Amino acid sequence: MTDKTTPEQPAPAGPADAFGAAIGGMLKSMQGLNLPMPQLAQIQSDYVKSATDVWNQSLQRLQPPAAPADAAKPAAIGDRRFAASEWLTNPAAAFTAQLYLLNARALMQMAESVEGDAKTRARIRFAVQQWIDAASPSNFLALNPEALQKALATKGESLTTGMNQLLADLRKGSVSQTDESVFEVGRNVATSVGSVVFENDLFQLIEYQPLTAKVHERPMLFVPPCINKYYILDLQPENSVIRYTVEQGHRTFVMSWRNPDPAMVDKTWDDYIEHGPLAAIRTVQAITGAETINTLGFCVGGTILSTALAVLAARGQHPAHSVTLLTTLLDFAHTGILDVFVDEASVQLREMTIGEKSPRGPGLLKGKELATVFSFLRPNDLVWNYVVGNYLKGESPPPFDLLYWNGDSTNLPGPMYCWYLRHTYLQNDLKVPGRLTVCGEKVDLGRIKAPVFVYASREDHIVPWQAAYASTPLFKGKRKFVLGASGHIAGVINPPAKGKRSHWVNDQLPASADDWFAGATEKPGSWWPEWSGWLKPLAGKEVAAPKAPGNRQFKAIEPAPGRYVKAKA
Repeated sequence: MTDKTTPEQPAPAGPADAFGAAIGGMLKSMQGLNLPMPQLAQIQSDYVKSATDVWNQSLQRLQPPAAPADAAKPAAIGDRRFAASEWLTNPAAAFTAQLYLLNARALMQMAESVEGDAKTRARIRFAVQQWIDAASPSNFLALNPEALQKALATKGESLTTGMNQLLADLRKGSVSQTDESVFEVGRNVATSVGSVVFENDLFQLIEYQPLTAKVHERPMLFVPPCINKYYILDLQPENSVIRYTVEQGHRTFVMSWRNPDPAMVDKTWDDYIEHGPLAAIRTVQAITGAETINTLGFCVGGTILSTALAVLAARGQHPAHSVTLLTTLLDFAHTGILDVFVDEASVQLREMTIGEKSPRGPGLLKGKELATVFSFLRPNDLVWNYVVGNYLKGESPPPFDLLYWNGDSTNLPGPMYCWYLRHTYLQNDLKVPGRLTVCGEKVDLGRIKAPVFVYASREDHIVPWQAAYASTPLFKGKRKFVLGASGHIAGVINPPAKGKRSHWVNDQLPASADDWFAGATEKPGSWWPEWSGWLKPLAGKEVAAPKAPGNRQFKAIEPAPGRYVKAKA
């Protein structure tokens, strides 16, 4: 379901404009669509009844109790945005909040009832939800009793502070989600000890210092996503996937992608494969002397790793002894909420503005634009929550390492990004054997011989877990699928020591993801030990840990985390 028309509008000037244009286009798509009359009549009937109830409750709030002893605690409104006592004790504010929630529910019911194809209906739901979230009375000073009460209590200082923070964020170009001054890469995030042992124009290769006297003879290579910085896997020692892997006795190497600048605007997907994981695999083999290595790809890094291994398989090379894929898409048939942004027109627009087809030459996809899109996938948590706290109440967001990483955005070369967008999200070519040619080779994921461990997160809104499960039939060797609780990041970064959440296992791999879940067993705690137990027999015998990083050919260049990860978009 694609739109073959050529877009006439110019390229958006920035992330806010790009997102606004996307939402505007989605709202325009509502024109001419029909609402079935029976559903509309039912929505109207329910609305009138609910509106009457809201009005009667508001009148009751206005009536004073007969005696102080009769005073009752006001009923909760039922939405955390309006949970504070100021909303409950102020009759006008309570009425405004309840009426807003009623209108929001009616609008979403109308959006759900629209007749049209699946993609159009999804776009309408998304656009309406964005408008609803933006229109919340909590987002406006005049309608927010919490913010007004704080302004009175502080004699206006909260408003002054909020205005100063707004001006600072306008200069910065994004809403502050945490106190960024608290963190520094290499000082209190990305602190695992290691050395950069190789670098080229695209990435640095970090080898981490062993934490055990002996290590497994077969090393481990991590391929993180290039749309984020690798240290999501190494935030703090207690929640570091990298440190955990090293503690399990694996000689661990991690790619740290370079943050693209104008000198890299012409880099392609082929460049990222040939000079990315293929170069990293060769280097790890040369340093360790291992013929085969264990590999791990996270998110887009898993897509890149799988493509690279398929290229090598086409060349008759099979360097991976195992493949671990964390929240990775290989079959892009069902991409969740991100699908609303992708159609032929939007991809053509990208190709004509930042891709190889651009009349002005290739450009960069700015990291802040990507960050804006991802934030508006969860606007109440990642946008409006901070608008209210930072600007209306004059509060400073607390320090939080995950949100610091989330705001440390990365650019992408236009040609590379446009190729990825067209051949995965739009055309879903990667899963089809032989359809794509990468680095001169026909790509067939089924030719990868290594056993595969696929992990997904149950509440992931970026890589829906059913879509991650769809990767399993693309491989022909031994496969294991594990499902963790929580979302795209929190589900992955779940150290065993915390004893949080749970995960599901099922050794059978039926065709349907829902059938897999129906037969799965829920286990308490982190999925990490499940993965570690699967990986250990594939890592080989134990040998003495190396005394120094690299070797004579690949000497230490600088301490981890290296220069590349510190470059800002």
